[in-house]
Amino acid sequence: MKKTLFGALLTSAALTFGAGSAAYATECIAPANPGGGWDFTCRQVGKLLYDLKLVDQPVQVTNMAGAGGGVAYTHVVTERNEAADLIVAASSATTTRLAQNAFAGMTADQVRFVGAIGADPGVIVVAKDSQFQTLGDLVEAIKADPGSVTFAGGSAAGGFDHMKPLQVLKAAGFDDIRSVKYIAVDGGADAITQTIGGFTQAMTGDMSETIGFLKAGDIRILAVLTEERVPGFDDIPTAREQGFDVVAVNWRGLYVPKGISDEQFNDWAAKLQAVADSAEWKQVMMDNGLAPFTKVGADFQGWVDQVVAETVTLSKEIGVIQ
Repeated sequence: MKKTLFGALLTSAALTFGAGSAAYATECIAPANPGGGWDFTCRQVGKLLYDLKLVDQPVQVTNMAGAGGGVAYTHVVTERNEAADLIVAASSATTTRLAQNAFAGMTADQVRFVGAIGADPGVIVVAKDSQFQTLGDLVEAIKADPGSVTFAGGSAAGGFDHMKPLQVLKAAGFDDIRSVKYIAVDGGADAITQTIGGFTQAMTGDMSETIGFLKAGDIRILAVLTEERVPGFDDIPTAREQGFDVVAVNWRGLYVPKGISDEQFNDWAAKLQAVADSAEWKQVMMDNGLAPFTKVGADFQGWVDQVVAETVTLSKEIGVIQ
């Protein structure tokens, strides 16, 4: 039944994708319904590709929802493997699901990840009156007594939010990560409320979820999980500068079919870099709360490969996959 339903969704999506596509030179698949991050990526990047004259015609955006991105991924791998005019919106959720075998046997090496040009930074948050003043304080408390700290997050156990503090702890040399307590709730706001209310000692999530609470003075952000401090929030230190070499961001980017040539892949990388460098994209990021995070071409593909490998290892350690 599941396979039949998945196939039906894929067939329907493929038919939708094909309809009217001849009028466009480039197509961007958003692996979800209109609205949300993947749709945002396709529409904003697609618009700027045309506005900046990086493509000759407007970019067609096709919404191909299903299986948390799996329908679109399977379609690209099986039907469009050599389509040089195709780009697909992706994010940290894409690589996490691939690492955890959530796409019905599909693997991350069946496409090429061409670039990311913005991100919602990961954060570790405590209540304003928490005893933990630094990320190091929190890590040391967990090392001393793993049961003394519970994290709340908006993703399911084993999801991206859950992985963030585990990466920090691994970077600190703590290997007993199954002992780390994590409670999954319905979204980042609920996770913060749990922490403010004292039901959990820390929250793990994305920066965009925390801004209102931060401005209200209800929380402190112990660390932002970016390479550099986030513009406009320069008083919040990174995990790296506190001695924990972890970058965990919900990046906004694209993948392309694996079967295209290196020249075509590099051409897409150059176009995405041009979008990232534009004043128009910087305004889009500012308007939508995205932090700078630009990796394109082979640099990004290599980074994704590393992230997927780390996610596989962590997922096995906590029992999400075998």
